[in-house]
Amino acid sequence: MKELQERFLKYITTYTTSDEESETVPSAARELDLAHILTAELTDLGVNDVILSKTGYVYGHIPATPGMEGHKSVAFIAHMDTAPDYPGENVNPVFHENYDGSDVVLEGTGAILSVKDFPELETLKGRTLITTDGTTLLGADDKAGVAEIMTMTEKVLKEDIPHGDFWVVFTPDEEIGRGSDHFDFDICKADYGYTVDGDYEGEVAYENFNAASAIIKVTGKNVHPGEAKNIMKNASLIGTEFASLLPADETPATTEGREGFYHLIDMKGDVASATLTYIIRDHDHDIFENRKKHMMELTAQLNEKYGEGTVECTIKDSYANMIEIMKDHMDIIESAKAAIQSVGLEPISRPIRGGTDGAMLTFKGLPCPNLGTSGYGFHGPFEHCTIEGMETVVTILTYLASHPL
Repeated sequence: MKELQERFLKYITTYTTSDEESETVPSAARELDLAHILTAELTDLGVNDVILSKTGYVYGHIPATPGMEGHKSVAFIAHMDTAPDYPGENVNPVFHENYDGSDVVLEGTGAILSVKDFPELETLKGRTLITTDGTTLLGADDKAGVAEIMTMTEKVLKEDIPHGDFWVVFTPDEEIGRGSDHFDFDICKADYGYTVDGDYEGEVAYENFNAASAIIKVTGKNVHPGEAKNIMKNASLIGTEFASLLPADETPATTEGREGFYHLIDMKGDVASATLTYIIRDHDHDIFENRKKHMMELTAQLNEKYGEGTVECTIKDSYANMIEIMKDHMDIIESAKAAIQSVGLEPISRPIRGGTDGAMLTFKGLPCPNLGTSGYGFHGPFEHCTIEGMETVVTILTYLASHPL
């Protein structure tokens, strides 16, 4: 699909990295550049009910065709921002036509996109593989989802495909955990939805981590090292002691599937003070609660050793496992599986080792599992996808729009 490829290239070369340090909404004004593009494109497609909200969300409403009005309304959702983990500006996509399934040298840096690290590459042989040059991320997370939803909408409207009532929604700031914060349910009146933000195009995911953040603040006592005995409390050393007390085999690098972890994402400090920032994840609710409890127990243990108030631990829940809600809405999952089977793929449902806007929207009243985009290696220079995979997703989304519940 020429339109799909052109859209994708336009979107990924529009700089939209969100800013986790910002308190504005959206977090970066550059996200509005893509929001304006999408608003204009939807209008050009003949979508009469298009809204760009003050908070940077794009909503488009496509009413049901005659005879399809009695079905539930569905929303197709993708996010416009890219992750701040790696540069997202001046993206230089590289096309590998008739890809041979082997390692790829990223020409901008010489880094290797290897089959060993990304075994799905072997299954992409013969397709048109899109990578970066290694200097930036690609932005398939989630501009592949955006392009697929837009192309599906064009296909449905231009080909006069009978369809139910559906919404398209493009959100800012998903990558910094705020993508659902300003979702307006007074505008989007869908009964259920799908985020299009996963990897394998035959996937429908409805189980994700329970998630929390933890900030450990250590207050030390700094005196001259020559007279420090029995006086100095080195905050940085106490911080590393805290880290050492957590299970060494329960980190992202040592876990998979439904196994949870403690992840130290930032650490800074000196003798007088230190701060450690963690994220805590687990699919099992009880184990998740025990992980948070263990962090507080270690805090108490170190305060007993070094003095009350030396260590403070602040834990904040981020999102919950959507399966708690989705188990009562399995018809939405079955519909997605039927759509995937319609293109000859076997549906796969794996626990998401992360979270999506859909998880938070589900708890806000919009049951919303996650569909694949055909993108892989997100949040870094090894991000990649294929045109053929994206085309498959467009067909899956078209099925869902034309076969509403």
